[in-house]
Order: sequence, then structure tokens, then C-alpha cells
Amino acid sequence: MFIDIFSELQRAQKWSPEAEATVIHNAIEQAKLVDELGYGAWWSVEHHGAGEFSQSSTPEMFHVALAMSTKRLRIGHAGVLTPYKINHPVRLAERAAFLDIISGGRLEMGLARSSANEWDVFEVPKEVTQRQFDELSGMLPKMWSDEPFSWDSDLVKIPKTQIIPKPLQKFPRLWACGQSPEGAFNAGRLGLGFLGTTILQPLQTTIDLKVKFNEGAAVRSSDIVQPNLGYALFTFLHCAPTRQAAIESRAAESAMWYVNRAAEYFKVPREGLIAGVRATPHPGGVSWRQATADDYVPEPCDPDDPHPAVRLLNRQFLGMPIDPEEAYEVIGGIDSVLIGDPETCLGKIKKIQAIGVDRLLTLQQFGFLTHEQVCRSITLIGQEVVPVVA
Repeated sequence: MFIDIFSELQRAQKWSPEAEATVIHNAIEQAKLVDELGYGAWWSVEHHGAGEFSQSSTPEMFHVALAMSTKRLRIGHAGVLTPYKINHPVRLAERAAFLDIISGGRLEMGLARSSANEWDVFEVPKEVTQRQFDELSGMLPKMWSDEPFSWDSDLVKIPKTQIIPKPLQKFPRLWACGQSPEGAFNAGRLGLGFLGTTILQPLQTTIDLKVKFNEGAAVRSSDIVQPNLGYALFTFLHCAPTRQAAIESRAAESAMWYVNRAAEYFKVPREGLIAGVRATPHPGGVSWRQATADDYVPEPCDPDDPHPAVRLLNRQFLGMPIDPEEAYEVIGGIDSVLIGDPETCLGKIKKIQAIGVDRLLTLQQFGFLTHEQVCRSITLIGQEVVPVVA
């Protein structure tokens, strides 16, 4: 299993030009460290209008800087937004190929439907997003190989044209980003690797998604040539020298901040995220990122909720004080959340590896964690965990 980095370019602080610049420059420094320590890949998201939750609105430009600052680290886009009004297929194929060339063939390409706030910003009809996602996944290999290329469908018409440059790799690996059973099944059906997400959810959720992914792969309807489709998982990770240091880092509260603020930034009902924490199914298999207020019955934000993690999330959301040790025990106690000393993190990672996860996308810069804390965590994992599981 490869241990990777997942980056939102996130800092939980008020906006300022200086803060934005610091986040971006810190990320480059972290990537250099990650490259030296033998991590597998650096994955960047594409979000628009997400404020301090994610400053990664121009990942294709960040990735070029990343390619020029590293030597061996693979560069993953998780994922480029596939609605054509956000990223036209021709522009997407051109930029991806350029990145593959400038990085020496290190591109990993993830695709994402995007979310409600981005549909609003770019005036994207929700009903076309899945169809455009599916079509683009089959179009990209042809754009990178056919000469000349043309396409004619009810979604997009591209006259005969040359798509240049072509990737250095004969075929960069394609992945689908998703959180729902439907998304996992579609990834397998389309012949794509799957980049799954766990947001304070038990590992059983990941196991269930992998079953759906395998079911989709069994009825594969795509001619994309990817013999090993690959199964990856995103999760929170913060490694500290000792258990006490992990408690004092308040990384568990930073993970809670991520969950509580995600609904606000993506303009989706908070109930969808809470349902995931409870490990209850999303209505109709809908991902929380594609949900609307009609998909959920509002639940009270109960500070005494019987579910321990939901209780803490609600208390933080309401501005109530949180005991750091309780947060560590409850949030760090979730089997998919990797917060603790190296031994604790390694033990949990081995459980994830046993499920059949090929790549573990670790979010290490999140919430209120400082650049120094993040670099220490990256170093501890790189020195004490990466060599064991690689």
C-alpha cells in the first residue's frame, strides 16, 4: 500500500492575502519533505468559493509548481471537476498532458462530479453532471491517443482537432472520486480506480463501498485499459511523538472542524455528514456532496446526542467547550481516523491495508494544525510507517 498526501490547502483562520500566501508556500515545503521521505503521491482537490476550507481553486497551476519542486513524488488531481462548463474536455486534456510532461510522467488523474456550490457558481444543471462525468471518462483516453480527435454527442460537440500536447505516459491512470455506493459502483463499471472518502466513519463503510466497487467492475462497460483499477481511501491523519502530544495537538477537534464546516462551504445539509458519522445510509445512495435540503429530514443539533462523535460535533458546532482528551478518545477511537503516536497510527493503517486499500490518501494539514505540527507528523509517518507498509 502507498501512503499518499491529500491536500485541501486549508487553514482555519480569517482570510488575508498574507494567510493565503503562507498556506500555498507551506504546502510546497511540505511536498518537498514528502518527496524526500518516500510517500507515494500528493493529491490536490479542485474547489471554488470554499474560503479557508480550501484554497485549492487552481490545482493545475499548483501542480506545475509541485512538479518543479519534487523529483519522484507522483502528482494526483483528486479530482478535476468534470462538468463541461467548469472544465471543457479539450482544456482538461491539454492541461493534464502538459503536467504529465513537465513532471516526467508522474500524473495520476482523478475525476469528480463537483458539488452544489460549484454548480451554482458555474450555472451547471445538476442533471447533466453524472452523464458528463461518464462521457469524459471514456473521452480522455481517445483525446490522448487519437489523431485527429472529434466527438459528437448531445452533451458536447468537438470538431476534428489536434489535442496537444500528448501525455508522456502512454496512459495516465484515471480515478473517480466518490463517497456513495452509487459512486463506487459507477467507478468500477467505468473502468476507473476509486478514491473513496471516510469522514469520521467506521471502516465498515469503506468495506461496503469496496463491495459495490467490485460489483461495478464485474459488469465493466468501458474499454479503458486499466488492468489494476485500484482502490484508494481518504482519511484524517495526525501523528505525534506520544499519546499526550496527540491530545495536546487538538487534532481531533480539527477533524471535527472539518466536518462541521464542510456542509457550510459546500452548501449541503449538515445532516448528510452526520448520517455518515452515524454510519446510516445516505438517502437513495446520494453522496452528501450532491445532496439538497430535500434529501434529508433535519435533525436537532443535540449537545447530549447518545452517539459520542455526533455529541462532540454538535457541541463544537454550538460553540460549547470541548475536553481535548475526550475528543481524542472519541474521534481518535474511530477506526478510520489516524490520530496518535506512530505505533497507534501504524496499527490502524495495517487494518486499512488488510481491507485491500491500495493507496491511503492522508489529510495531514487540516483545521487548526500549524505548519510545524504538520511537518512533524509527515516526518514521523515517513520515517516509521511508510517503510513498513510500502
